[in-house]
Amino acid sequence: MSGDVRIELPEARKDSHLRSDGAAISVERLDKSYDDNHVINDMTFEFERGKVYVIMGPSGCGKSTLLRQMIGAEMPDAGKVLIDGIDIHSHSRKVRDEARRKFGVLFQSSALLNGLTVAENVALPIQRHTDLPQSTIDLMVKLKLELVGMGGALDKYPYEISGGMKKRAGLARAIALDPAIVFYDEPSAGLDPVMIGVIDKLIKDLTSKLGITSVVITHEMPSIFRIADEVLMLFNGRIVFRGSPEGLRNSSDPLVRQFLKGDPEGPINAPRQLSELSERLIGPSARQGSSNG
Repeated sequence: MSGDVRIELPEARKDSHLRSDGAAISVERLDKSYDDNHVINDMTFEFERGKVYVIMGPSGCGKSTLLRQMIGAEMPDAGKVLIDGIDIHSHSRKVRDEARRKFGVLFQSSALLNGLTVAENVALPIQRHTDLPQSTIDLMVKLKLELVGMGGALDKYPYEISGGMKKRAGLARAIALDPAIVFYDEPSAGLDPVMIGVIDKLIKDLTSKLGITSVVITHEMPSIFRIADEVLMLFNGRIVFRGSPEGLRNSSDPLVRQFLKGDPEGPINAPRQLSELSERLIGPSARQGSSNG
């Protein structure tokens, strides 16, 4: 006997794989409004497999709303979101569930349950969506936590670990079912610069090693240039830039230049300033009257 121990690991869930060579994510003429506020305006784009896509833009530009539409947390007013060609907003629950098995989500707050250990948090989606024995689930959980550098925190509770560790534990849970796509909602929020670098490296490493498509919502400029294969910048519910990080850096668009430099004055806040001024001087009816005209 050689003394080698052979461990039979479960295969990645086939229903989480991308089934075709088409786009991982397709957004088609998406529209979303809240009362008079048109947040997403006739938006169309595609994301290929195996890349890191960053969606950026100023506060209120539609980033979070777009994310909610893409993960099926909110219905659009018009248009479609297709995950591997499957309508995430389908009227059929079976079809919606098929689309949702394709992706994981790292929420801004990490969304860990304080009453469960780190290991139990990561195990939760596996227990709910598979019939695997507990011994296999335990092994999968250990592997996912090792992937994100959290192998030593299995038995700790969320309130016992730092913000950066919570992010990594949340990421382990997001990849627990071997998804083809991972959405990241402001993954660097509340972290120090060193931990932001750690999370950025994890995003890049997991994308390349696991072959997943990563969609990152962020306004952290150093991160954008470290991790992005392609960048989308939103403003007033529309895509105002799409291209490489280098193209973003060299853009002559005044909106892009203002956002990159952090200038307090420019086209980004001009519409807001005019609206606020008219409301202070004349009242809300001024804005309503101008929009009706």
